[in-house]
This record gives sequence, C-alpha cells and structure tokens, in this order.
Amino acid sequence: MSTTALIGDVIPGADVLKRAARIGAEVKNIELSGDLPDRTIAAINSLLLEHKVIFFRNQRHLNDVEQERFVARLGKLTPHPMLGAAKGTASLLELDSTRGGGRADVWHADGTFADAYPKILVLRAVAMPAFGGDTVWSNTASAYLDLPPPLQRLAEELWAVHSNVFDYAGIARVREVDKKHFDEVFTRTVFETEHPVVRVHPETGERTLVLGALVKHFVGISKYDGQKLFDLFQSHITAPENTVRWNWLVGDIAIWDNRATQHYAVNDYGDGHRVVRRATIEGDVPISVDGRSSVPRLRVTE
Repeated sequence: MSTTALIGDVIPGADVLKRAARIGAEVKNIELSGDLPDRTIAAINSLLLEHKVIFFRNQRHLNDVEQERFVARLGKLTPHPMLGAAKGTASLLELDSTRGGGRADVWHADGTFADAYPKILVLRAVAMPAFGGDTVWSNTASAYLDLPPPLQRLAEELWAVHSNVFDYAGIARVREVDKKHFDEVFTRTVFETEHPVVRVHPETGERTLVLGALVKHFVGISKYDGQKLFDLFQSHITAPENTVRWNWLVGDIAIWDNRATQHYAVNDYGDGHRVVRRATIEGDVPISVDGRSSVPRLRVTE
C-alpha cells in the first residue's frame, strides 16, 4: 500500500491530494514544525520519495528560523556554494525577482555543477505577484521509464559535464542585472563535474536522468551530436504529461527530491514582485548503473 493511503494513520487529520498522475501531491491539514514527531517526519520523507514534490498550503507561521528548524529534521542543512546563506541562517537562499539571479526560468536540477549536489530543497513563498510566478516540476524517473529500451541503454552509457558556467545567450528573457550577477557572483568560483546521465536513486533504487540547463557537453561526443542527444532525452523529462505546476500563495511550502526532478520557475509576471526563500539539504555523490561515482573535474575561484 502506498504512503498516501497510510498518511492519515501517521498524521492525524492529514489528507493527501495527488496533483498529477506522475508527480506531485498536496498534503492538507498539517502544520509544519521542527517539533513534529519522528514518525511524522518519516512519513513526509516517504511521501516525498513517492511523489517527488509535495506541497503544503498556508504555512505562514514559518519564519526563516522555523523553516530551517523543520528542514533540519529532513537532513543536514548546507549553504549555496557561491551565494552563501542569508544572515542568521545556515542555508537559506533568498530569490528576489527584482535582483540578479532571482528568476530561475530554465529547466534544471539545483547545483548539479557539484559532485554531491543537494538531495532535497524546501521553498517558502514570501511575496507573490498579482498574477503568474508558478513553478513547474518534472519527474526524471518516469522520464527514464518512458525511453524505449535501446535509448535507456544508450543513456546509461553516457556521461555529461555539468558546470555553473552556461550560455546565458540561450535564455530568452535575460536581464542586465542577471548578467551582472552571473559574471560577478554566480561564476566567481567555477565548478565542473562529470555525472552519469542515469543515476541510481540511493533510497528508492529508481533510475533517474541527470540533465538540465547546467549540462555543458557529453563526454566523448561532439557538440553537434551532443545537442541532439540532449534535446532527445530532455524532451522526455519536460513532456507536459510528466510535470506538475504549482500556483503559489504566500505562506506555501514546496519540498522536492532534487535527485529525481527538474524544475522551472515560470517568468510570466512582468515587473511583479516575487520573493521565495529556499533551504537546502546536503546530497550525496551520484552512482551510475554500473557502480561508478560522479567525478569533480574543476573548481577554480577567481
């Protein structure tokens, strides 16, 4: 029986509503807190593994400190390697649409330029525009399963170099403030890591695709052929049937498994003000289908 069917036994009064067939569930009638019982935290983690991203409405009682207290129950907090953490916090990163780097409108998994990239992210809505500003998540495990067996075997053999230095020219709505942030802050330390295109999830055993905007190139494959391969595999990840979209309200919380998802912050709110704060949980080094670990290739601080 799924965790969804059992959640009411573990969290009295709680209910789980699937948001899409392949990914996403909303958990109702629960107040998130660092004081929740261990079995409730375990149930939340199990729901996350099952649905890949889970949502909680109306958690306005969570401030920065309380957000981190809760998230620390799910794993070890870690700051962003280049951007650090907000003052007085261990890991909180503020994404403000009025500042550089505040609009993550590319398909990506967080931090894949590093070897042990984050395993779980917890995002809290602080300010939302009058319209737009949704986030879309995709399921990279079901995307792998959608591939015909010959393409699954091909993906399992491929490795890709991920870097925090990527081509901003390919982003349609890039602003000068974003370019400045990218040049002066985000790429102040340059990372490159070789990841398997297919990793084995350390908790579920699922095979998931590791791609997204931070891919620089495939190992041993020309740029021309590599782009065609990237587009082929990435199209399965971002197929609409493989996604879930969340319409934010202030106080909402989203928790996602960064090892089995990609996400995209929709940049459709013009000059509206959107602020979210993200707590990050330390991850582990991906393992390929044949048992090899991801390999850091470069870390250079200017």
